[in-house]
Amino acid sequence: MSVKIGISPIAWQNDDLPDLTAEFTMEQALQESRQIGYTGVERGRRMPQDTEGLRHYLAENQLALCGGWCSGNLMVDDVATEVQAIRGQVEQFVALQSPCLVYAECSNTVQGQIDTPVNNRPKLSRDEVTAYAAKLSEVAKWMADQGLVLSYHHHMGSMIEDEDDINWLMEGSSDEVTLLFDTGHLHFGGADVLGVLDRWGHRVKHVHFKDVREDVTRRIRAENRSFLDGVIAGAFTVPGDPQGCIDFQAVTDALNKMDYHGWIVVEAEQDPAKANPYDYSKLGYDHIVHICGQSGLKIDG
Repeated sequence: MSVKIGISPIAWQNDDLPDLTAEFTMEQALQESRQIGYTGVERGRRMPQDTEGLRHYLAENQLALCGGWCSGNLMVDDVATEVQAIRGQVEQFVALQSPCLVYAECSNTVQGQIDTPVNNRPKLSRDEVTAYAAKLSEVAKWMADQGLVLSYHHHMGSMIEDEDDINWLMEGSSDEVTLLFDTGHLHFGGADVLGVLDRWGHRVKHVHFKDVREDVTRRIRAENRSFLDGVIAGAFTVPGDPQGCIDFQAVTDALNKMDYHGWIVVEAEQDPAKANPYDYSKLGYDHIVHICGQSGLKIDG
């Protein structure tokens, strides 16, 4: 089995905090990503929105589309309404041969609210998550019929954040609902990173490698600050940063053992004035190449 290494352009172009990355362009993000060695990139809002425009934009830098965010509203909309809302993005991702659509419920999230503490995120009961999972299964089955995988993103500040939330969602949904395994959000959310992979590895079809500065995340919790405050303060970093706390060698060993063969995507939003996007993205890439070699996990491309 082999993996591909991609990156989110969020280090150069942060959609939630555009002022933070105002001195950088999406063109720079793509050019430097390819120079480093990444072969794919997730879609950013400042990329062309039309399919052919996006195809050409990526091809210019010899990059594949390796996923992209989709803001779901399934808690407030019925399945038919949600299908219509995301149909255009699904069709585009199918046309561009994306491996998945990164889906997260955003109707009630606080992740983009800089004045709302991340501790105030919506916390649902097991029954509520199970009911949501049933609706999500219908959307995922429709998406699978179109030729695309729904990969659910557990995310800080959202209703699917901690390990219980993830377990309830996976238990209550059909196999068409796959899990985006994001190391950074798992750790920040208090989950057992390797435990989640061990339990739900058979449902993992997309992986984000994001490290955490644990002193920052603890301070954000203790001071009752927002998720975006955490990003600005440096909660996240790339694999290979000595300030990080996640054992990526152990994660990569586990991925190899389970014959994972999808994308490993670096996603580590930081303040570029403190963490140069090129330098840190290269640090992350080089570290992943090294640990994949140690694990015997072949890299494609």
